[in-house]
Amino acid sequence: MIPDIWNKKSYKAFIEYLISIKDSKYKEFHSSLVVNSKYEMIGIRVPIMKDIAKKIAKTTNIEEFLEFAQDRFYEEVMIQGLVISHIKDEKLFYKYFKKHINKIDNWALCDTFCSAIKIVEKYEDKYFKEAVDMSLSDKEFISRVGLIIILSHFVSGKNLDTIFEVLNKINSDLFYINMAEAWLICELYIDYPKETKGFIKKNNLNKFTQNKAISKIHDSYRVSKEEKEILKKYRK
Repeated sequence: MIPDIWNKKSYKAFIEYLISIKDSKYKEFHSSLVVNSKYEMIGIRVPIMKDIAKKIAKTTNIEEFLEFAQDRFYEEVMIQGLVISHIKDEKLFYKYFKKHINKIDNWALCDTFCSAIKIVEKYEDKYFKEAVDMSLSDKEFISRVGLIIILSHFVSGKNLDTIFEVLNKINSDLFYINMAEAWLICELYIDYPKETKGFIKKNNLNKFTQNKAISKIHDSYRVSKEEKEILKKYRK
């Protein structure tokens, strides 16, 4: 149920609608994966939230929706991010992008949002720099947002040196930063094995991140058994 206009009353009805379509079994499963979040979880699958966000963006005023949107539920914040990803005006997108990233407090909100914001690819110079700067933040999920934006939109030959430099500059033992680094290194290795192997041989990564990156590469079906065996010797 998507209202024609947004106000306090229609937004309350929208939340009631979200609660009415909850999947209790999915909530139990997904809440075990999304831990330590400040948001309550209703229990709605991501494809359903993507469909809801698309309808909001296409049939209603996005700015009105974001004005009345609240942050009680995990699904509210997820849908907000997905709605923002549909904004076509770059200046307007940037305004809400900067606000939204401060609401992200778990990997699922981060990764779903970052992969959805295709508009950043049209303004690569601006958003690659933004992503680099965010990656170096000491805030766990700001840093992860930066890393996942790079992973999702800016892995390319021309960016390799800068990405390796960023990875070497990150000095953190925070789990979700290190996991994002490892995932990024895995994707870099798949696309640019020679250059990334050189980075794996010599870098400033901590033991966990280095070994997790090699483990993720080992799990990939896109890397040969021979390469996987060679990489084992670079575990710290």
